[in-house]
Amino acid sequence: MAPPPPRELLAVVEAALLSPAPPSPAQRVELLHALRDAAPAFRELLSYPGPKASDRTQVEAKEVRLPDMPPITLDDTDVQTALKLSDELNLNEIECVRLLVSANREWVLYGREPLEIYRLAAGLWYMERRDLITSLYILLRSVVLDQGLDADLMYEIQSQMEALFSDGLRQRIITLVKELNREEPSGIGRPSSESYVLDFRGALVERRAIVSRERLSLSHCLALSALIKLMGPKEVKDTFSILKGCAAEVNENTSVELQITYGVLFSLVVTFVSDALSTSHEKASLPSDSSFRREFHELVTRTCNNTTVEGFVGIVRLAWTVLLMLTQDQNSARDSVINASSGVVADIWSCLDIICRLNAFEFLRERVMQTAAYQNDDDDIVYMYTGYAHKLMMCFLSHPTCRDKIKEIKEKAMNALSPYALPRDHREDLNISGEQTGQPTKQPFVSLLELVGEIYQKEPELVHGNEELWTFVVYAGEDHTNTRTLVAFLGLLSTLASSEVGAAKVYELLQGKVYRSVGWNTLFDCLSIYEEKFKKSLQSATSMLPDFPEGDAQALVAYLAVLQKVVENGNPSERRKWFPDIEPLFKLLSYENVPPYLKGALRNSITAFVKVSPQLKDAVWSYLEQYDLPVVTVSPGQHTATQVYDMRFELNEVEARRESYPSTISFLNLVNALIAEERNISDKGRRFMGIFKFVYEDVFGPFPQRAYGDPREKWELALACLEHFRLVLRMYDIKDDDIYAAFSTFGPSTSNASIEKQLPVLELVKDFMCGKVAFRNIMNIVLVGVDTLINERTTQTYGILLEKTVHLSLEIFILVMERDLVLADVFRPLYQPLDVVLSQNHRQIIALLEFVRYDYLPEIQQCSIKIMGILSSRIVGLVQLLLKDNVSKSVIEDYAACLEYRFDDFQVIENTKDDVGVLILQLLIDNICRPAPNITHLLLRFDVNGPIERTVLKPKSHYSCLKIILDNLEKVTKPDINALLHEFSFQLLYELCLDPLTCGPVMDLLSTTKYQFFSKHVETIAVSPLPKRNINQALRISTLHQRAWLLKMLALALHVSDISSSVYREAVLAILNDTFGHCAENMKNASMFQSPGTPINTSNGPMNRNKVLELLEVVQFRCPDTSMKYPQLLSNLRVESKMSQELHTQLSESEKGELKESFHHMLKWAWRYNKNLEEQAAQLHMLTSWSQTVEVAVSRRMSLLEDRSQLLFELLDASLGATSSPDCSVKMAYILTNVALTCMAKLRDERFVCPTGADSDAVTCLDIISAKQLSNAACNSLLFKLIMAITRNESSETLRRRIHDSDVPPSVIRFLLLEEQDGDDDELTLQKVLKEQSELARANFAIIRKDAQAVIDLVSHSSVNMKEMILYALTVLVYCQGSSRLNSNVVKERAVEIDKKRSLTAPVLRIVTSFTSLVDSADFLEVKNKIVREIVDFAKQNQSIFNSILRENISGANAFTLERLNMVVSILSKVWAYEENDECSYVQDLFSMMHSLFSLDFGSLNLIQSPNMIENQKSELVLFGLCFGLISYLYFLATKKNMRFQISVGDNSEHGQQQPTLQMVSDLLNSVTLALERVGEEKYLLLNKVRDLNELSRKEVDEIIKVCMKQDCISPNDNIRKRACAEDLSSFSDELLPILERLENLKEDKVGCNLKLFHRSVSTLKETTVRSMAM
Repeated sequence: MAPPPPRELLAVVEAALLSPAPPSPAQRVELLHALRDAAPAFRELLSYPGPKASDRTQVEAKEVRLPDMPPITLDDTDVQTALKLSDELNLNEIECVRLLVSANREWVLYGREPLEIYRLAAGLWYMERRDLITSLYILLRSVVLDQGLDADLMYEIQSQMEALFSDGLRQRIITLVKELNREEPSGIGRPSSESYVLDFRGALVERRAIVSRERLSLSHCLALSALIKLMGPKEVKDTFSILKGCAAEVNENTSVELQITYGVLFSLVVTFVSDALSTSHEKASLPSDSSFRREFHELVTRTCNNTTVEGFVGIVRLAWTVLLMLTQDQNSARDSVINASSGVVADIWSCLDIICRLNAFEFLRERVMQTAAYQNDDDDIVYMYTGYAHKLMMCFLSHPTCRDKIKEIKEKAMNALSPYALPRDHREDLNISGEQTGQPTKQPFVSLLELVGEIYQKEPELVHGNEELWTFVVYAGEDHTNTRTLVAFLGLLSTLASSEVGAAKVYELLQGKVYRSVGWNTLFDCLSIYEEKFKKSLQSATSMLPDFPEGDAQALVAYLAVLQKVVENGNPSERRKWFPDIEPLFKLLSYENVPPYLKGALRNSITAFVKVSPQLKDAVWSYLEQYDLPVVTVSPGQHTATQVYDMRFELNEVEARRESYPSTISFLNLVNALIAEERNISDKGRRFMGIFKFVYEDVFGPFPQRAYGDPREKWELALACLEHFRLVLRMYDIKDDDIYAAFSTFGPSTSNASIEKQLPVLELVKDFMCGKVAFRNIMNIVLVGVDTLINERTTQTYGILLEKTVHLSLEIFILVMERDLVLADVFRPLYQPLDVVLSQNHRQIIALLEFVRYDYLPEIQQCSIKIMGILSSRIVGLVQLLLKDNVSKSVIEDYAACLEYRFDDFQVIENTKDDVGVLILQLLIDNICRPAPNITHLLLRFDVNGPIERTVLKPKSHYSCLKIILDNLEKVTKPDINALLHEFSFQLLYELCLDPLTCGPVMDLLSTTKYQFFSKHVETIAVSPLPKRNINQALRISTLHQRAWLLKMLALALHVSDISSSVYREAVLAILNDTFGHCAENMKNASMFQSPGTPINTSNGPMNRNKVLELLEVVQFRCPDTSMKYPQLLSNLRVESKMSQELHTQLSESEKGELKESFHHMLKWAWRYNKNLEEQAAQLHMLTSWSQTVEVAVSRRMSLLEDRSQLLFELLDASLGATSSPDCSVKMAYILTNVALTCMAKLRDERFVCPTGADSDAVTCLDIISAKQLSNAACNSLLFKLIMAITRNESSETLRRRIHDSDVPPSVIRFLLLEEQDGDDDELTLQKVLKEQSELARANFAIIRKDAQAVIDLVSHSSVNMKEMILYALTVLVYCQGSSRLNSNVVKERAVEIDKKRSLTAPVLRIVTSFTSLVDSADFLEVKNKIVREIVDFAKQNQSIFNSILRENISGANAFTLERLNMVVSILSKVWAYEENDECSYVQDLFSMMHSLFSLDFGSLNLIQSPNMIENQKSELVLFGLCFGLISYLYFLATKKNMRFQISVGDNSEHGQQQPTLQMVSDLLNSVTLALERVGEEKYLLLNKVRDLNELSRKEVDEIIKVCMKQDCISPNDNIRKRACAEDLSSFSDELLPILERLENLKEDKVGCNLKLFHRSVSTLKETTVRSMAM
């Protein structure tokens, strides 16, 4: 078979070998088949057919025939481009045409310039080459590295790889590494060739850089191949030749070229070491070929003048020597006699002499392993390199011959004593390490120690069980007489202590039992000796301290480095006991003659103790305050009288002169570590204000202007400062009190007291908000730019430090922007929000946003995306800003590339907050609704220069996030890894379709036949089985949400699509066909749904399956149990008692273990509980979306479906069946019943639609007989499921009463419940059909008429709004009416009880109350009378409910009771006066209520006791409403019924019944007057204060707030409330007159409204009262 396309091959390889889950059987088979088919392509790697005259003639003829394709016609541009590709890439002309066709399919070339077309086609060709090389690399890596894959699969792959290498693949790789670097068409191209191509994102890339990356990948493959099949002699010689060529051309600033050289180098090292360690006798080793051994040995021992080439050859020489030694040992052991050739031994010693003389160890450490190129190479490759460097050195160190050589060079290093440097003045300039100038190069033994340390610093786990290493360490640590060797040995120990096992081993070695002079006692004794010496010197008359010997300082630094590593990596429980007294580490810190680098080492070792235990942390604080240099804070404008040797002096006078800052860096790191461990943050960092001022003003302020001898220290110093700022911003929150306190002390202050009151976090945020020194310096770090950072990161060893500095800077910007808005509201205009400060220079914003392109550290990308999210929400013109600065295109491409990289990544990201893909998609979703043009429009390539809604999206032509999203949703690859990305992608597209601006362009795009997006995923995503909960619940939840968003899009497309457009009509038909399988135009448009060449399916085929029902089956499952709640879990685990015990007493270790286990169980339960709730929500989300799709399709697109009755029956049957399922929750049942109601309504419509049209005269008997009707069995099934759904335990009791109270004729019930008999269709006559269905229809309409006739009549005379309200309330009224007609008294009582519990009474009363408003507003008397009569009948029928409400005790009533009481009174006050017969005793109940209510005192809020003032006010308002209803009822009785009232209660003695009196009315009026006066006074007081709110003090504002919040108001005098009952009208008038006078005094400015009408009414009543008094 033909080799698979490179892209498809890569996809198969990645899916099988890079996925976190093991490959499935299908993936394994597919991989092995693809590997066999791709064998020819691998064998002839990157070998393509060259130009051919006949093919060139065919292209020039402008008609080309490609395999499996019809003839292609070319135009002049196509011909020129194809020939240019052929000439400059050394490609066959037909192959160039294929490239153009592929490029057009990928990018749409129409309308592009010829040069752009050439670059796109060339870029596509290089992408194919990259995919092929990457596939080979992944295959090799999977075999070499243990990735936990199946052994049989790995054996199959390894066998095929070995066969390929036997067929010449490795020789081809070696040739390519060499030839691709040539300036010819098959390499980097001629000088006259086009130098650039366009990559996958449309960005210009240099062709030379692409070829260099290819050579790098090939060098990696070459190194990996040596582990699968050893090189042969010719391959070794060719590789060695290429190595020397690469080394001669290498430039230390070109990282890729160095990495290529390393790949070639280690391919030889791996070959030699693997051959040396091989125990197989089947194949002879390389030295067994004597001719090759002699020839290659001569090549290796030949030296050259180029030091770089000689260095790389020296490493090969070292590996070759190891191979010779081990091979000689194996031959000697196999022959059982010592017959070693003296020539071989001589060769070995000659190599060893050259290795040590030229110091190959130093070159391997400094020029290879410590370079930025080595550190930045592929992690797996670096791991392999380091692992084989470890094997190489272990073979070297463990061999007897090498041991003799090591002993020799050690003795030489010990004897080459150089005296210590003469003592210097400590103020002289010294470099960071304190080394003397002019010293000779390092001894080989020192370099060997350093090389071994470098290897195990990179891979600390290689120390475990390495006895040869520890044997060498014991030997290397004996009898040191040279500081250099001692320092190198201690450096080796510090790297060996980088793991827990190594730390324990090193601690034991230095306990004093192994070495005589090297140990912990030596370190602490030396510190104590020098401290005692300096103390005595201070006590003597000598004015200057003695100098610190440099050799001793170096040794102490090395000791302290070992101490630091041992403490950092030691076992947490054991390291507490190792060093009980750490005070000696502090005693030298205050002496000015101690070198700064020694102080730095002391503080670094102290920092390691901070995390050992809280007790040690407190001890460190105490010793630091006692011994270390002080941090003296000088207020602005002040100067100290005498110079103090503090941290400021040491920084500015000592370290600045040396251009080295180890002491300051270590001090900041120590302080940061201590602050990070602080748990008491109540003082908001005030106690650290002095340290903050030192960092802010003295260290970070002049940081850019300082000189640095080592560029690493510059960024270490910046990192320490930024870490301090980050701690300040993260640990301490800003509260309103802090802001107002700072505002009150705003202004210059020079006192130390004011400095102590300042908050570091406030000062730092304020600096950013006014663009001061911290902001400028951090912004300058960011302005380094992403390109410079990438260059520094890949070429300089300090690049990682610069990377961390940029990351911290971006984090600080985010933290500041989380706090600046609160401060800006208070401190404007001096301090502005950070976005305003950034907007003053657009370069600042662009610099922050462009770091999304930096892919070396995902955290930097995350910060940049978050900053984009914040700025896009604040800066309305952000898009215009990017357009103006011509960076919009790069931003679009950078975000798309970042998103594509995340889609292609195989790494599982546990925390979604760290997922750059999720962050980008959330950014796009959040910005959709923001003012246009917004960031979403820009990143998705909408036309931001014109109307958004008129954009024509072309994702195939422009690289953007939209292209990436659509491409990945089309393939839906890696669903387990990219589940969240797919979910948010579907949500984004749905939101875009929903937005009015983007809806049109997106719908146009997705509806085209090229995408058919709306229906494409129904078969693949929607109906596929859900992942198992116990395997991957997160994937299960995300999959449910994906389907939900997809179904929402289907519903939206069905709803808004204009089917008059052919494109939209085809999209709608495709959705209906793929979803419901009953599209009426399916066969006519079959070609639309199928790819060319696919046969058309019949109606019984898989295309016509009703996937809606399958979707319902997918979403139907029982959710996990969430019944166990949090308090119950705490009780079961007894966590509370254990926690209280922990707080009051000290728990034992076993009890602490139990408490830890209990918390573990609690957290595990909480995690599971949250996941279960998420799954329930996802299930409801999908079901809701499913219901929307079904209801929209049934409601709006029913005419496009065929066999509608059958489809509706299936949907109705499935919905009701799912509702009655035990797996269906109440919320799900509610959604499903809505679908069922819609289907029932449409099914009814279908039943009554005349087959021949709307003209009933045209209906014939044949039409009725031939119309499709549901069978008896179908009706029986529906009725049964309906009853099961209604009688669920959770269903409403009112619904069940509705069933029992229905008036459906028994004959109809019997007919529906009869089981279907055989032959029913034959016996069914026309008369029976008409009779049964008409009887059922009459029954249905009778129920509706009986329950709602009044309301229906009322609708015909009401306004439109009132009609809508009444129709909305129809169902509730019917239920309430039905509940009042139950015959059984027991059922009545139960109904009343349930109505109370379920609060059905209040909604019904609200509706009836709204009807009473029509009594006064009705224009026709007939309508008014009809309304009154219906409401009166309603009140009579619900007498028990009304009476129970009217007789409630008002004094103890709650808000709910008062509301119902108010509504009942309002209803009766409007209509009951028209009723002549008071058989319901409503009048007496109303009169009794007047007596109890009118006598209440509304002047005080003590009327209703409630702790909530708001509730008191609401209740008071309801009581006033009650009084209004009652008094209006009295008014109606007096005016319309001519009722006359007695003056007082004593005048009424008729049958003992209570009657309303004038005294009651007077009491009510008095209470209302008092209440109005109280409210008016309070309101007047408050209005007067609020009027000048901005000029009030904080105390006065607090008083206003207290006035508004107070619970008790001023009550009037008690003698006003205690009134005597009047005996006659005159005395009554005497009491009424003062009340009316007080009402006249109410002012508009107190009440806040117009009182003109009110005053007129009071005046009229006052005149009447005066006349009554005169009579």
